[in-house]
Amino acid sequence: MGRDPRLTTHLALTARALGAERMFLEPPDPALAERVARISAAWGGSFAVEGVDDWRSVVRQFPGTVVHLTMYGEPLERVLPRLEGSGPVLLVVGGAKVPPNLYRAADVNAAVGSQPHSEVAAVAVVLDRLLGAPDGKRFRGARRRIVPQARGKKVVGAGSRR
Repeated sequence: MGRDPRLTTHLALTARALGAERMFLEPPDPALAERVARISAAWGGSFAVEGVDDWRSVVRQFPGTVVHLTMYGEPLERVLPRLEGSGPVLLVVGGAKVPPNLYRAADVNAAVGSQPHSEVAAVAVVLDRLLGAPDGKRFRGARRRIVPQARGKKVVGAGSRR
């Protein structure tokens, strides 16, 4: 059984919106990468989906801390102090069947909660705790922007003052 394309798309969009720089994806999905690139072009920022043939080489070669998000790991509250200010962080999430060697390859196995939950939620919580609330500076080059309001939806061109 393959990866759920909607879930993978949500994972990419959440990571992008909350400040991640890129997503490594195995197996590569050029259509997903293109959809997310179009979103980044319209809404700003430089997030990219990079297809990889072997996640192990990405984990091995990463020049920072590799954090596997799993409900079986150490509590996030215990892990966060080790991550803050430690340099680059690679968040790794798996699918339904995570290979056992990922638990060994990661520098840290962290749990957002010790209950079954979505990897999208785990990534969102960790990015929020590490990077804080997103601000407009993360999304330079946007052609569109949302005008926050109590009711309704308002999207304007990025140069618009309204």
